[in-house]
This record gives sequence, structure tokens and C-alpha cells, in this order.
Amino acid sequence: YRNLTNNNSAVSKNLEKLSSGYRINRAGDDAAGLAISEKMRAQITGLETAQKNANDGISLVQTAEGALTEVHSMLNRMVELAEQSANGTYQDSVDRENLQKEVKSLKDEIDRISESTNFNGIQLLDGSMDGVGAADGRLTGTLAITATGAAGAPGVVGQYEMDLSAVTVSEAGSVEITLGSGVKVSFEIDVTEADSGASLAQKIAAAYNGLAAESKVQDGLGEYFIATVQGDSVLFTASRAGAITTTAASEITVTVAATAAGTAAEGRDLTLQIGDSAASYNQMTVSVKAMDTESLGINNIDISTQSGAKSAIDVIKAAINQVSSTRGDLGAIQNRLEHTINNLSVTTENMTSAESRIRDTDIAEEMMAYTKNNILVQSSQAMLAQANQIPQGVLQLLQ
Repeated sequence: YRNLTNNNSAVSKNLEKLSSGYRINRAGDDAAGLAISEKMRAQITGLETAQKNANDGISLVQTAEGALTEVHSMLNRMVELAEQSANGTYQDSVDRENLQKEVKSLKDEIDRISESTNFNGIQLLDGSMDGVGAADGRLTGTLAITATGAAGAPGVVGQYEMDLSAVTVSEAGSVEITLGSGVKVSFEIDVTEADSGASLAQKIAAAYNGLAAESKVQDGLGEYFIATVQGDSVLFTASRAGAITTTAASEITVTVAATAAGTAAEGRDLTLQIGDSAASYNQMTVSVKAMDTESLGINNIDISTQSGAKSAIDVIKAAINQVSSTRGDLGAIQNRLEHTINNLSVTTENMTSAESRIRDTDIAEEMMAYTKNNILVQSSQAMLAQANQIPQGVLQLLQ
């Protein structure tokens, strides 16, 4: 009878495992296995969610990159219009004014795209994802603009270089830049501790080129200088050949004093959760700078005059380089996310297989066990029936 009871219990467990598909239906089936399985299930859920997050990140990056594609197209058109206006066959009052109207329209559209591009209500190109710190700051070191080329020679295009390769930022904040030893030209840029010489050069050039024409540095003939970026340096170049009033290159220096000036605009980075834990290596930061005309340094360009058109060409090309750099960053982020998704998919697959081996029923093995136990139940029942007949035989002998 005891064997029959045990065999019936074993058959019941076999049927439970076969019907549920789980080898472990309660802690009593395998306490250690259940604990490990639940831990792995939590990790698998995190990995699956991380894949969804990474796919959402790709969609966000593609949205921003798609908008910048149009900005690129408009900037290229603006270069074409500026070069057209720089040609001497046009009249300022009629032809160049018409070209300027189209430039203005394109600038308005760039500003609209910068303000309106969003993903799920998150603004992408208005600078709110730039991650600028909110603390007052200061720029350490001295920046000097020194002459390049022959000094004191009439008819030579004036060009000055601001070398930023050795400059470091000690704190994030807003920095005031002052150019010139006589009439001062001042403007501000926002800096962060992560800024390199190259990124500072981009910011200074964009801020300077965004000034009104009358607020810029002039050469000996009253021509305004434009700023372009070359590696860790900003080159200030006169729009045409003119006299340089000093006699030696060593004397053509302008000190740039950088001091704390108020509080930088507070921004935020977008953080993507691309792993199954809150560890920093499972988080990815997406930062996109403002892409409006002011940030690109093209808000004040005017091609309604031939000299203005010539000055605008390099300014617009610098803006194109800035947009290209941002698109390159976004492309790199997208590629990383695609590889992340592939890795998460493989990890999830392997983890699911491992968890299944612990938690799920091996149908073939369980069917064998069920068949065996079922046979034992039938055998036990038959033997119990035989055992019950023994007393009857004894009673017959006594009769």
C-alpha cells in the first residue's frame, strides 16, 4: 500500500510538470533552483527592456539627424547664394537684395527647425540637450592672438590666430571674451570642464561671427575680420587685402581676458538606459548642441552687398562644418546603439536558455518518468489485489 501511495504521488507530480511546462512549480520542488531562476528572470526582463530603450534611442537620433539633413541642405544653398552675390555682375539695390531675401527665409526656417524638432515632446536641437553646467565659471590661462605672415606690408590680407591648444577650463560657466587693445570687442560664450581647445575655438568663432558687423574687429582699412576654426585655433581674417599698421609680428598681439560673468544656461543631457542595471556603464549620454542660426554664427550674415557676401561665405562654411560634426556624432551614437542591441539580443537569448534549463520541464525525460511511475502504479495495484486475496484463501482452508 505504501508503494502504491508513493507511486500515485510521483504520477501526480509528473502530470503537474507536464501540464504546466515547469520543472519547478513551487519552492519545495527545488528551492535553490527557484531562487536562481527568479534572479535570472529579472535580468532577462531588464535586458529585453534595454533593447527597447536602445531602439527608442535610435529613433530619437534618426529624428535629430533627419532635421540636420535639411539644415545642411539649406546651408549649402546659402553658400551658393553668397558666392553668387559675391560676383561683381550684380547690383546691390536689386539683385543682391533679392538674394538676401532668400537667405533670410532660409535662416528663419533653420531657426524653426531648431525650435520645433522634438521626439516624444523632448526638444532635440534647441540646445536644451547640450548639458551646459549652471555654475559660474572661469577660463584659466591667457589667450593671445598673434600675427601670422608678414607684418607691416601694405596689400597683405591681415590674419590673426588665437591658439587655444593649451587652455583649460576649471569650472563650467559663462565667459566674457574681450578683443582689441583700443576699441574693445566683447562677447560671451558658455564653457564646460569638458571643453577642449577645438570646442572652445568653435564656440568663440560662432559667437564672434554672430556679432553685428560694426561690433567686429577691423583692419587698417576698416574691413571687418571674420573668424574661422582651424583645429585648436581661431583664425581672424580680413575680408580683403589691407594695411597692417604695426611693424613687427611680435607686436600684433591682442590679450583675451577670460573672467567669470554670470551664470551659464542650465541644460540637460539625455541618458539612455541600455543595460539591465543602474551602473554607469549601462547608461549612455546623448548631447546635442543648439542648431539655431545664432549658435551656428550665421544669424547676422548679410549678402546684400558684395563685401558682405564675401564675408558670409566662410561664416556659412564654418556653420556647415559644425552641423557636419554634430551629424557625425549622431551617426556614431546610432552605430553604437545598433551594436548594443545586437549584444543585448545575444545575451538575452543565452540567458533565457540557461533559465529554461533550470525552470522548465524536460518533456522527454518527464514522459519517461511518467510512463515508469504509471507502470509502477498499475503493478502496485495488482500486487495489492493479490495481497488482499491471501486472507480469503486461508478462510477457505478453515471451512
